[in-house]
Amino acid sequence: MRQDYFDLEDLAAIDAPIERAMGLPNEAYVSADFARFERDGLLASSWTAIGTAAQVPQPGDIQPVELLGLPLVFLRDRDGEVRVFHNVCSHRGFKLAQEAGNCGKLLRCPYHSWAYDLTGKLQATPLVGGPGKNSCQGFDRSRHGLRPVRTAVWFDVIFVNVDGEAPEFEDFIAPLKKRWSAFDPAHFHHGGADSRFEMEVGCNWKLAVENFCEAYHLPWIHPGLNSYSRLEDHYNIEMEDFGAGQGSLVYRPQLSPDGTSFPKIAELPERWQQSAEYIAVFPNVLLGVHYDHFFVVVLIPESEQRTRELFEIYYLAEAADTTDYAALRDANRRAWAVVFSEDLGVVEGMQAGRQSPAFQGGVFSPVMDGPTHCFHKWAARRYARAHNRENLAAE
Repeated sequence: MRQDYFDLEDLAAIDAPIERAMGLPNEAYVSADFARFERDGLLASSWTAIGTAAQVPQPGDIQPVELLGLPLVFLRDRDGEVRVFHNVCSHRGFKLAQEAGNCGKLLRCPYHSWAYDLTGKLQATPLVGGPGKNSCQGFDRSRHGLRPVRTAVWFDVIFVNVDGEAPEFEDFIAPLKKRWSAFDPAHFHHGGADSRFEMEVGCNWKLAVENFCEAYHLPWIHPGLNSYSRLEDHYNIEMEDFGAGQGSLVYRPQLSPDGTSFPKIAELPERWQQSAEYIAVFPNVLLGVHYDHFFVVVLIPESEQRTRELFEIYYLAEAADTTDYAALRDANRRAWAVVFSEDLGVVEGMQAGRQSPAFQGGVFSPVMDGPTHCFHKWAARRYARAHNRENLAAE
């Protein structure tokens, strides 16, 4: 990390009270060198989202993913457990899984056909001892399986901690579990093929987080959403050192001309009967909870200036599993696709603006931008820790 990315003055300016705080500098959004530092110093050391369990519904299903060039693969094993591995063969470092699909019982390397079972154990080493010899003296397969990645699944989101040093996941997620205790993940089921979409966005992943955190832009960017979930009905959510976002006291979309709606959780407390909350769990997963559905947006950083957004919607079982609600599920997916499409120009416009030396972090509205400032403080503190670790290692 270059020393001039963050000096003490920069950190003080970001971590200052919001009335006089500045935001992260341009390098944090446009520099490839900074992105590599960020991958190893922030994403790898946090509980970072890489996808959803719904992407691998059957045993043998695999899904490769890259975090700023770091190749990982997640899969579902024969017992139904979701596992994550570094997507690299232990033999010569070939990238194992090239595309999503079902590998059957073995994940096989295309290079020399070494094969691993769905728990990561090395099971086959064809010709390793020469023609006709699939083993050799002194070679212990048990020492050369796939390298697992620390993994947790909550509300169907697959979280990984690559460096293995983050706090226990249950401790990490506890603030949100408490806040959303009225919602049991077991209540929600994925809506199927008509309940997902993806977007390729020309911006740094952090800008997508920042935009999701705040409701300030609703009247100008989301007039449709603002018609039934108005800016004045929103409130800020700031969960120090964890996440941030917004809530709406009035959420009443009209998805059907005849007023048909999704079934709701029967025992839901009164405060949730017409409200919704949208929280970015730092670093890179966006969650929306409503009285009748739940959505997940996983932000996959592809480069310093490109992000892939994976959007998944979940319903109560009777709405997720029957054709009776197919039209309504499709309408809901299209409604959210419109909302997130409206944000494309916003986040890409901010990315373009980060090319200007006239902008270096900007300022915050003390009333409207608290959640965004909360994210900037979280990131800056982690950059500082990673920077200090690098300096200690270099001494």
